[in-house]
Amino acid sequence: MQAKGEHTMTEPPRTAGDLFAESLRLLLVKDMIGYSELWAIDGVIEFPFAAANYPARLTGRAAIEDYLRSYPDLLDVQEITERTVHQTTDPDRVIAEFEAAGVVVATGRPYRMRYVAVLTARDGEIASYRDYWSPLAGAEILGGLDEFTAAFTV
Repeated sequence: MQAKGEHTMTEPPRTAGDLFAESLRLLLVKDMIGYSELWAIDGVIEFPFAAANYPARLTGRAAIEDYLRSYPDLLDVQEITERTVHQTTDPDRVIAEFEAAGVVVATGRPYRMRYVAVLTARDGEIASYRDYWSPLAGAEILGGLDEFTAAFTV
């Protein structure tokens, strides 16, 4: 006999699109632990346009969590102003274009940045996330190259 609310079938794993949508939701509520838990234990985040002294690749959920933990202390992301998700021929991969807006915590200056991300899912978790954003725009937003370097040096 089936209990009330119990399902006989298991939920299908989250798709790449589901994971991307959830990542933005968690970013907006500043739940960086929950955000990092979207990654597979051996998941990877890459920054192909990384500036000098900036990590180009982080491997493993623990490293990603450590990297993301203080992100809300740097940028107060308050809204996603634009979002387009492109499906690819690989059902486990999406390409997302989005713009985040908010405030630079240290200065109170407005923050607005465009991103392109390539997210690959495996078994309902993020296996790979390539984050394409402009380090030059980041330096400008944070008030200069020294501030940018201090904020992101690992």
